[in-house]
Amino acid sequence: MTDIAVSDISQPRRYVRLDTILRLRWLAALGQLVAIFIVAQGLEFEVPIIPCVSIVSFSALLNLALQVAFNPMQRLEPLYAAGLLALNIVELAALLYFTGGLQNPFSFLFLAPVLISATVLPVRLTIALGLLAVACASALFYFHLPLPWDADDPLVLPPIYLVAVWLSIVLAIGVTSLYAFQITEEARQLSDALAATELVLTREQHLTQLDGLAAAAAHELGTPLATIFLIARELEKTVTDPHLAGELKTLHEQAQRCRDILGKITQLSSSGAPFDQMKLSTLIEETVAPHRDFGVAIKVRLAVAPTREPVGARNPAILYGVGNILENAVDFAHQTVEVNAWWNAETVEIVISDDGPGIAPDMLKRIGEPYLSRRRSADEAKNAHGGLGLGVFIARTLLERTGAKVSFTNRVFPDHGCVVQIVWPRERFEEGTSLEGEAVS
Repeated sequence: MTDIAVSDISQPRRYVRLDTILRLRWLAALGQLVAIFIVAQGLEFEVPIIPCVSIVSFSALLNLALQVAFNPMQRLEPLYAAGLLALNIVELAALLYFTGGLQNPFSFLFLAPVLISATVLPVRLTIALGLLAVACASALFYFHLPLPWDADDPLVLPPIYLVAVWLSIVLAIGVTSLYAFQITEEARQLSDALAATELVLTREQHLTQLDGLAAAAAHELGTPLATIFLIARELEKTVTDPHLAGELKTLHEQAQRCRDILGKITQLSSSGAPFDQMKLSTLIEETVAPHRDFGVAIKVRLAVAPTREPVGARNPAILYGVGNILENAVDFAHQTVEVNAWWNAETVEIVISDDGPGIAPDMLKRIGEPYLSRRRSADEAKNAHGGLGLGVFIARTLLERTGAKVSFTNRVFPDHGCVVQIVWPRERFEEGTSLEGEAVS
């Protein structure tokens, strides 16, 4: 089976474009100006317009300077992006200082920069921005100017209410940011794992194409090699010089050897079209053969069925998927791995089971998720190729894309071990749907 190295699927660093940050800052500046205008002109409350407009103007000038000095499409290093988001928090805190502190309902906007950071920046920077937002909210609890309100009926909020506002801001920053980070991280992992699946499938298809090219080359080389063989044999009969006769004999033997090698290659496909069809028994034998010399007994059983044996296309996705699951069974088995297959007019089924420790109950519900590995630490360096935990995910994804349903269970006590059941609708198995060119959905 094709191995996936750590270098093939690396965890990409997360960058955000300067244009994205600037758009958010322009939107914030516009919203702040509208809010100031509505409160001062529409509601006719007393607002310290000069300090507030100065803060918004500073934000706008900075945006303009960044837009002129740098390419807006440039992707920022995480630290620089975090710096701009931190500046957003400080600017909001300054506006809130002049407009009532935590009494101002817009104080919940502290959440926005931290939430953005949770979706695109590393954890340490998100935590730092969260702590900065909490520090600013805490300072505004004690230090702020009065909330703009009707001078004849001033609004006075009890301290306990302000404590509740502060606590709600802190909890909103923590919970919402954690939720956003978790969702984004899972989506990123799934995207990386699907990319790994496509890489494996591309490699398997490339190997299959090489097989076909080898058989085609053997067929094309057969004619000139037969001519060389014939001429060498005829010259060997007519030449009387012993030295030259010996050279011609060697040439004859080597030409015959080449013909034998090409004959083996062309005989690999019994259907005449190189590597295009394979029976279910051939599929199982090809996936079992590489694992017979690992000290684990592999027992293969094909159930007798009244219908003919299924024959499908040589599908790299099926070969890799079944082979990867079998490889896992061999890795965890103590002594024996069983591969059972049966079919009828509607379905084709392969069941792979081992006598190993089985799957832990907490992992059984999550088996097949990307980056979930159950390998033992002693085997990790030897078998896991960096511990990506992608093998079962890739195998399951590829098999399901061929129409199969894959289920994982444990043997019933007192037996122990894992049982993997792979079931295709017979028409899908024999159809041998080609996956080349499909996009991952």
